[in-house]
Amino acid sequence: MKRSTAVLVAVLAVVASAVAGFGTWWITRAGEPTPPQISVYSNGHLTHAGPYLYCNVLDLNECVLTESQGTLAVDERHPIQLSVDNLIGRAPWRLLRIYDDPVDATGQMYQPGSTLAVTIPTVDPQRGPLRGLVVQLLTLVLDQDSGETFAVPHAEWAVGMNWNRQSVTG
Repeated sequence: MKRSTAVLVAVLAVVASAVAGFGTWWITRAGEPTPPQISVYSNGHLTHAGPYLYCNVLDLNECVLTESQGTLAVDERHPIQLSVDNLIGRAPWRLLRIYDDPVDATGQMYQPGSTLAVTIPTVDPQRGPLRGLVVQLLTLVLDQDSGETFAVPHAEWAVGMNWNRQSVTG
């Protein structure tokens, strides 16, 4: 009996492994990889945003332009917590902060693996209230005519701020 029990347990283990492997393949076979998302949180409000623009890094002419943008309810007292997906954080990425005057926009680069979350004040003492955030993944491009190299975004996520009217007018 002991030998037959051991054989039965081994057969059941093999069958269970095969069923689990087949089930995993079946569930994921038709699913295309989804682009990464960002999330922003402030004062009990959470928003996830998919890419506004998402290009093939090998062919920057092959892009999906969804123009989707998240919105986040904010006030002047509570900062924003921005979190980026691991796929974004593994690459160099740029955070743009947009204010009323486009000249006041600021940008900050983050190195691969350096951070997945950033705390952002909703009001800058010099620039005023924050109106939007943009996260970009950049690709270096060589201008064949001038020989100059410059960075262009191949992926971009955007979130607009929905201000509590009592906090900041505009």
